[in-house]
Amino acid sequence: MFASSGFDAETVLAGVNALVDDETAVVGCTAGGAFTEEQSMDTGVAVTLVTSDSFRFDTALAVGLSENTRGAVRDAVRALPEDIEEPYQSAIVLHDGLSGVGEQLSLSVQRRLGPYVEFAGGAASDGLRMESAPVFCDESVAEDAVVLVLVSGEKRPIITVNHGHSPISEPWEVTDVSGNVVHELNGEPAFDVWKDAVRDHAMETSGIAVDDVPVGSADLRRLMVTYLFGIDQGETFKIRWPRTAIEETGALQFAVDIPEGTVLRIMHGNRADQIASAEQAAADAVSLCDGNIAGAFVYDCACRQLLFDDAFSAAVDGIISTLSAPVAGFETYGELCMQAGQLSGFHNTTTVLFALPE
Repeated sequence: MFASSGFDAETVLAGVNALVDDETAVVGCTAGGAFTEEQSMDTGVAVTLVTSDSFRFDTALAVGLSENTRGAVRDAVRALPEDIEEPYQSAIVLHDGLSGVGEQLSLSVQRRLGPYVEFAGGAASDGLRMESAPVFCDESVAEDAVVLVLVSGEKRPIITVNHGHSPISEPWEVTDVSGNVVHELNGEPAFDVWKDAVRDHAMETSGIAVDDVPVGSADLRRLMVTYLFGIDQGETFKIRWPRTAIEETGALQFAVDIPEGTVLRIMHGNRADQIASAEQAAADAVSLCDGNIAGAFVYDCACRQLLFDDAFSAAVDGIISTLSAPVAGFETYGELCMQAGQLSGFHNTTTVLFALPE
């Protein structure tokens, strides 16, 4: 269940629980926007019911995520049953998007579940208000928390990811950072480096004078969604969103911690590329499925709404038409996708699919 952050979460959760029996687990989170195969909505509740003879679903909730990420994940995993006979396990992970620990969370989940348990999910959001983004599990609404859904079965769910951005700059090294606040790139103020890198491109493609855009404005937020950073992963880039600039110091505040020494490039993705990347994530799921897809959960970044405007629904429509299956998803504050052999699982401005085969 994905519910608009403007609603009272406990009331919505109680309403859903009143419609299902005691054996049905209910999980979800707040969302700035949600969607199903029926419609996309800025305000509303998206509910999907999953029942299966071939998959087993076990849920757990743990709090204290930002203070002790490893401990919260440990508590959640310990709450899951141990008597699982199905040969394959995957997981869905939902967490408070204001905790700022997406990468630590992905690594902690991998460490606890093991390197062969792939997982996907998203960070709860609140329409870019940055005030409250709780998660739900059964009758509980909890902030600074994580929900795990262990999916066990005779088949593996299909997890795909795509972002549609390309590098447009030289690489820079993070030389001064405090958590998620990057002060300097190559010894220069990070915000100045970003402006220097995007200035000509923004003017040529959009007619925007970057130096005239006020810090804290909606126009700057849109530019920072259009021109994000990417970490080179070899064949692809992992996207990192500079959520805001700190004018007094010239620093950039990201949605997640950035380690010192990280090498970043400016990435650019236009509306058409973003829509195409969402459709490609769905197409990849179809090609990987041995048979038909029964349904899918979709996790897509809330900041893409700033980039898409009304075209966001077009991206969702592309996913739905490609899958030809029921879909439920929401606009996140970051996406989780950890596949076998990977060492990093937190994403920004990316489409992640968790599809169940028939």
